[in-house]
Amino acid sequence: MAENTANQKNTELLKKHKFDLKQGFFLSLIRVMGFMGALILFIILFFVAYQGINILSWEFITQPPVDAMTKGGIFPVIIGTVLLTLFCMVVVIPVGVTTAIFLSEYSKPGLLLKIVMMSIYTLAGVPSVVFGLFGLAVFVVAFNFGMSLLAGSLTLAIMVLPYIISTSEESLKSVPYSFKEASLACGATKWQTIRKVILPTAMPGILTGAILGTAKVAGETAPIMFTAAAFFTPGVPRSLLEPIMALPYHIYVLATAGTHIEETRPIQYGTALILIMLVLGMNFLGIILRSRQRKKRTW
Repeated sequence: MAENTANQKNTELLKKHKFDLKQGFFLSLIRVMGFMGALILFIILFFVAYQGINILSWEFITQPPVDAMTKGGIFPVIIGTVLLTLFCMVVVIPVGVTTAIFLSEYSKPGLLLKIVMMSIYTLAGVPSVVFGLFGLAVFVVAFNFGMSLLAGSLTLAIMVLPYIISTSEESLKSVPYSFKEASLACGATKWQTIRKVILPTAMPGILTGAILGTAKVAGETAPIMFTAAAFFTPGVPRSLLEPIMALPYHIYVLATAGTHIEETRPIQYGTALILIMLVLGMNFLGIILRSRQRKKRTW
């Protein structure tokens, strides 16, 4: 009897030892993969920063391009990117959040809802060039907006809309059901519960999704090259129906379609560095806004 008990304990210890070895192996593998990913990202950022840091100056940021874009700055390019992103978010955030509220709080489970959700997830995976061709056919040609800031903003809004809807819906669904029950039990209507309880609680996740969507939009090239971006414009757009210059398309033009590709190499890296800084700034803004919203919710 004692011998069987000892054998059983030895077997359990052996199993535990094997489990610890497997757990240690996979944890080490995760750490190595995480380190490799961070290292690759650091190498890319360091390379772009090393190549582009020398050209960065106040004149580079505030002056327009001159001499076939081989000299000068990228001020119209930066302004065009900011305007394109801003108008896109003004359109997409209200539509995306409203749609997420409807899907999360008002829609009934069934085949129709499954089809709608499947369509949203499918659209989120469609290549951006397809949205560019759609914007060209609809906004540029059918609606006669031409190559313009308006056509590009609407195209980008449609492209990022599935992402905003899905992230907002997940944030709304993450609100504990007890919060809703407590609000309704106090006599609040469903809309009052959504406006006063659900939305404030889900706001950190919604803001994070919106900021990440904004960063995604800022770096897109394919949709705007068909709908909004121009090879060169002398200044900033004065209306929504004028074409604009944008950072990602400017990099593409200088690196592939320009007549002085080698001469503009520092400008290419400087523009890429500005774009990276812009995207990182948006991500940091999302982190700050999310932190503030969480503090408000805690208090």
